[in-house]
Amino acid sequence: MDFSQADSEQLKLKGLEIIQVITQINNFRSGFPYLILDSPATIKHGIIKCNENELQFYIEVFENKGRKKELLKFVPASGAASRMFKELFECYYELKKSDDKPQNDLLEKYPGVKQVFDRINDFAFFNELKTKFESNGKEFVTPVNPSDYEFLLELLLEEKGLNYGNLPKGLLLFHMYKDRPRTSFEEHLVEGSHHCKDNKNLVKIHFTVSPEHIELFRKKFTDKKSLLEKELSSQFKIEFSIQKPYTDIIAVDLNNLPFREVDSSLLFRPGGHGALLENLNQLNADIIFIKNIDNIISDRLRPATVHYKKCLAGILLEYQEKIFNYLCFLDGTNEPGKEKIEELELFLKNRLCVRPPAGYHDLADKEKLDYIRKKLNRPVRVCGMVVNEGEPGGGPFLAVNSDGSVSLQVVETSQIDMDNPEQKKIVESSTHFNPVDLICGIKDYKGKKFDLVKFRDTKTGFISKKSKDGRELKAQELPGLWNGAMSDWNTIFVETPIETFNPVKTINDLLRENHQPG
Repeated sequence: MDFSQADSEQLKLKGLEIIQVITQINNFRSGFPYLILDSPATIKHGIIKCNENELQFYIEVFENKGRKKELLKFVPASGAASRMFKELFECYYELKKSDDKPQNDLLEKYPGVKQVFDRINDFAFFNELKTKFESNGKEFVTPVNPSDYEFLLELLLEEKGLNYGNLPKGLLLFHMYKDRPRTSFEEHLVEGSHHCKDNKNLVKIHFTVSPEHIELFRKKFTDKKSLLEKELSSQFKIEFSIQKPYTDIIAVDLNNLPFREVDSSLLFRPGGHGALLENLNQLNADIIFIKNIDNIISDRLRPATVHYKKCLAGILLEYQEKIFNYLCFLDGTNEPGKEKIEELELFLKNRLCVRPPAGYHDLADKEKLDYIRKKLNRPVRVCGMVVNEGEPGGGPFLAVNSDGSVSLQVVETSQIDMDNPEQKKIVESSTHFNPVDLICGIKDYKGKKFDLVKFRDTKTGFISKKSKDGRELKAQELPGLWNGAMSDWNTIFVETPIETFNPVKTINDLLRENHQPG
C-alpha cells in the first residue's frame, strides 16, 4: 500500500507510524474475532454479593488503609450532550420547516418532547431557560403555549440560549437544590469529596474532555472551587486531559482502502473510549475510581453510592494484599512445594476465577509457577455489577482468552456471536450488567506502575459503517476501556444495588425520580 509524502507528514503530526496505520487497515480487512463465552458470571460463581457485615468490614478496610494512600477519581467526560437531545433536535427542525404553526400533532410524533414541555419546570435548568425566554420580552406560562415550542427549543439547544445541544454533558445542569442547581461536573466533585478524599482532605479528580470544551470546564471549576471547598471541607486538585491524537484510527472506504477527504488527505476518526487507556496510563495513584460523567446522583440518594464505592475499594485492598503477599513469597523461594502450589492454584481458581488452559496440569512445577506468577502480577480492577433490569450495557462473563485460559471479562454484545445458539444461550442466562463502576489498582507488589498498554487485547475492537460528505465509510474503534483494554487484568465482580446506577442518556432521564429533588 502506497502512502504519499503528504500522507507521511500527516501521520507524523499525529504521532503515528505507517506500520500502525497498515495494521489498522488490515484489521478492517480481517475483522475482529468474536470473544468466546464460557459462562455468565453469577452470584454462584464470579460475582461477590456482600452481606451487611461484609459491607461494613470492607468499608472499614478502606477507611483504615485506603485514606492513607494516593486516591484519584477518573471521569471520562468528553461525551457531547447532542445525543441527549436527538428527539428535541428532530422536532425543532420540523417546526422550523413548517408553515403551519403550532403543529400539535408533531408532539404525538415526538412523545419525549411532549414530556419535556409538560414537565419543563422539573428540570434543574428551568430557571435559566425561563430567564432567557423572558429577556426576549415574552411572558412564560405553564402549561407551555404551543406557539412557543419552537422558540423554547431554540433557546434550550442553540447558542442564543443555553446552547445545551452543543455543550458536553458535564456542563449541563442536572440537579436542583434549595440554594442552587448543580452540573454533573460539580456533582462529581461533591461525590469525590465523600469517597476519594485522603487523610489530608485532598480530593484528586482527572477528567478527560474534548479539546473544544477544556476551557469551559476550567472556567466552571474556577467559578465553583472556593464555594465547594468550603462546603465540603475539601481541597480539590483537578486535572484535564484530551484523547491523544495518536489513538485516532484511519477510516476506509467500503473496499477497505484509505478514505480520503476532498483535498486528498487521509480521514482519521477518534478511537472510542478505549483510547482513554493512554490517559489512564499516564496517571499515578494507588487507587483509581472510574465512573462516567453522566452516571451521577444527587445528595438525597448519595449514601448508597458512597458506601459501595468504599466497599469496592476495600475489596481491592484486601485482594491486593493477598496477591502481593503471594508474589513476595515466590520471590523468596525457588521450591514452594506441592502444597503451596495447590494453594496458589485454588486462589486463582476460586478467588480470581482464573482457569488455566488445557495442558496446564501436565507442566513441570517451575512452569506452573511461571504461569501463576504471570497471572498474579497484573493490574487489578474491582467492578460493580447490578442486577439486569433491562438497561443497556455490557455484562459480566467468564470468557476464553488468547492463551486458552478462562477469566472474568466485561463483554459487550457486539463482541459476541449471537448467531451461535450456545453463545446466545449464555447471554440470555446472564443475570447482571455493567454500569461502569470500577476501582483500579495500577501498581505492582513492588510499588511500580504497570504499563497498562501491555495488558490490552489488541484482537478486540469494533467496526461500524458511517458516512462523510454523503460517502459511506467504515470506522474502527479501539478495544473498549473496560472491555478489551483491560482484558488481561485481574478482575473481581461485586454486586452493587441498582440505585447506584443513574445514567443520563436522554434529557428525559433527568425526569426520573432519582434525579428529582424528592
